[in-house]
Amino acid sequence: MDDNQKLAELLFPDVTETVEDLERRFPQRALPEGAKVTRFAPSPTGFLHIGGLFSAFVDVLAAKSSGGVSFLRIEDTDKKREIADGVSGIIEGFRAFGVDFDEGVTGFGTEKGDYGPYVQSCRAAIYHVVAKKLVQEGLAYPCFCTEEELTALREKQEAAGTLIKGYFGEWAACRNLTFAQQEEKLRSGAPYVLRLRSAGDENRKFTFDDQIRGKIEMPENITDAVLLKTDGIPTYHFAHACDDHFMRVTHVIRGDEWIASVPLHMALFRACGFRPVKYVHVAPVMKEDEETGGKRKLSKRKDPEAAVSYFVEEGFPKEAVQEYLLTLINSNFEDWRRANPASSLYDFPFSFKKMSQSGALFDLVKLRDVSKNVISRMDGETVARYTLEWAKRYDPDFYAVISADTAYLTRVLSIDRGTAKPRKDISVWSEVQGSVSYLYDALFEPDYALPDNLSNADASQILRAWEKVYDAADDKDAWFGRIKDLCEPLGYTPNVKEYKKNPDAYRGHVGDVSTVIRVAVTGRRNTPDLHAILGVLGEARVRARIAEALAVYEQ
Repeated sequence: MDDNQKLAELLFPDVTETVEDLERRFPQRALPEGAKVTRFAPSPTGFLHIGGLFSAFVDVLAAKSSGGVSFLRIEDTDKKREIADGVSGIIEGFRAFGVDFDEGVTGFGTEKGDYGPYVQSCRAAIYHVVAKKLVQEGLAYPCFCTEEELTALREKQEAAGTLIKGYFGEWAACRNLTFAQQEEKLRSGAPYVLRLRSAGDENRKFTFDDQIRGKIEMPENITDAVLLKTDGIPTYHFAHACDDHFMRVTHVIRGDEWIASVPLHMALFRACGFRPVKYVHVAPVMKEDEETGGKRKLSKRKDPEAAVSYFVEEGFPKEAVQEYLLTLINSNFEDWRRANPASSLYDFPFSFKKMSQSGALFDLVKLRDVSKNVISRMDGETVARYTLEWAKRYDPDFYAVISADTAYLTRVLSIDRGTAKPRKDISVWSEVQGSVSYLYDALFEPDYALPDNLSNADASQILRAWEKVYDAADDKDAWFGRIKDLCEPLGYTPNVKEYKKNPDAYRGHVGDVSTVIRVAVTGRRNTPDLHAILGVLGEARVRARIAEALAVYEQ
């Protein structure tokens, strides 16, 4: 047994499994040619950033569009950042916006899939198997340097003016310890970390093919990076290489701030004997900075919309958020959607090459516009269901009103839907109350203000005449015909064009007559189809509201 073998047994006496055993336990996935396996791997901080939702959606799109697999892995090796049950907040954010992974963590303490565990803290045995192999091959060694010694090393490098700083080469004090020295320290109980014995050369460079940015050339990694910390927990870098290999990831989609780590990650894949993944470095989600006029990253501290919870609380439908994110993800999505208005967004031919290298600009105004269009395509039953779900959690008073009669709510929200030009007055579920309150007596706050060209006396005259001819059984054509018939006797023209041609000849036109009825019944000058509104309210309520309006106009 050579010294490396002896050292490996000293460091990992309980590790009996081999890398070959792991290869058999986690075989290559049986997927079609070209299928992508992607993962989203957040830390359990409980905060899901809109940029995280963006990246996770890219993961899911890339997998689905290629017949592959996406999964959610929780990277909890940094215990300082972790919060109690931080996983649930992340899961809830994904669930709220329909980002569904094929495998991985599904809740606090639950997961699905054959390549788990999907929580890093439960995978320590896997990392130790790989670490033992690296030690056996002389590619990793224990480092006993204290924090004070590492600080002194950095200070010496500063004083010497070294271009590269870190633990490498002549600065790596523990790199060339003999086995006898290592054994003595280990048997004395000296704390240590396990480091990579880097084979990199500072004068060599390598290239890799980023799936968005193309070929990138970088210097090789020369630092002896920490693989296992003193408690045996892996660093992010080492865990990333092991997990992505044994979970059979093909494409790692992550923020472009990780480009600087590629040399180390490539060195780790090479040392472990693993085939490197393909990298997809995504530019951050940006917003316009009102102070500078430029762009900046969305900030947890400055921007409420940075948190996915903001969109849940406001009531953006998941379909709208997905549609909007796709406009940011691929530049050709909007053209495709116009040509395929009824298609599932998963039918869209997603491509990494159509992603921006400079950062997508998040625009709340545009998101609301997208959301209006998405909601306009929904039927009344769907809008009612989503509204009830949102109100139950975020507006209990409104929920108490609308949940008393869900059939009525559906009729209310079906007005002007399913037509060639559907209503677009709702962009988020929190706006529904303001949109439909006049259809509920408990929420109705009448405003009898009239356009400037109409007086209270005009309104009284019109309403008195209309209540005599109003018939709730009339279809829309008959109903409007009765309004037109009222016009001439009252001094109005049933023809708007005629009025515009000769306005001095009339008191107004048919639109003014219907406006008076609209204001009296709804308290608003602009609403969806008035005939449909009257039908939903019912004759008794319509006549009661006309009477209330007359009382105001005639006082």
